[in-house]
Amino acid sequence: MSNTPCSANPFTPISICIEQVDINGQYIQLTAPIQLSGQLNIVELLAQYPINEESEQAPIQIGVDEAGRGPLLGSVNVAAAILPATWSGLIEDAPLNGTVLSILTDSKQLSEKKRDTLYPLVQQYAVGHVVADIPAAVIDQINILQATMLGMRLCTEVLLEIVAKHLNTSAERQFEVLIDGNRCPDLDYARLDKLGIKESVIDCQAWVKGDACHTSIAAASILAKVSRDKTMYALDAEYPEYGIAKHKGYPTRVHMEAIETYGVLTAHRRSFAPIRKTLENVAHTESDKK
Repeated sequence: MSNTPCSANPFTPISICIEQVDINGQYIQLTAPIQLSGQLNIVELLAQYPINEESEQAPIQIGVDEAGRGPLLGSVNVAAAILPATWSGLIEDAPLNGTVLSILTDSKQLSEKKRDTLYPLVQQYAVGHVVADIPAAVIDQINILQATMLGMRLCTEVLLEIVAKHLNTSAERQFEVLIDGNRCPDLDYARLDKLGIKESVIDCQAWVKGDACHTSIAAASILAKVSRDKTMYALDAEYPEYGIAKHKGYPTRVHMEAIETYGVLTAHRRSFAPIRKTLENVAHTESDKK
């Protein structure tokens, strides 16, 4: 993985451009950079997860989720979040009762207004969080599944790296990486090992519908969903005739009619069947005119 820091102070803020990655043993240049942004609250990290080499330490749970796998337009966004130790747990056990995140659950079960309310609160109170924006060009380059898995891998690795750096100790801190879905990303364990993070301390777990089960995954789902919606509103302001603010890039009738009328945008995913077929039809029409 080749990282280009985009911030003069990477210790608290997280701002990274990913331009090259190793995927399944192949080192590739991405057709567009992946942007990662977030922050780590070092003071809270040390307060919530203190270093104690003489007693067993609770694992640090990293919740990971994505938003935007299905749309025809725009990026897929992936987020990872670490909540305060006493806030991280099964939603049914109500660890968030009496906290500012008490209404937190799967972002799909919340109204947009509630998601927008929770978004800055998750950013403020999470011990650490990071969001990856994987653009349409990368989705077309490596496919949507691989793009999503890559985003999950990058978010996880960035948080692992920066957290381990500040919890540097001879005692092996355990991490539980809780992935929403039915599979875990292939972490670059060789690279992590060089950074002093052994594969044996990382327990990666796939949780089907985990965003409705675990607070840390739910927090990540809010970050991923709202951050993606923000990119959709920005595109809507640039291309109001497409009605993006309403359909968020999904293949609704209004969206498909707009594509037919106004054409395919740069931000459309050309590898997705409806867009690919539209481009093929345009190419055939222009060929017939010659």
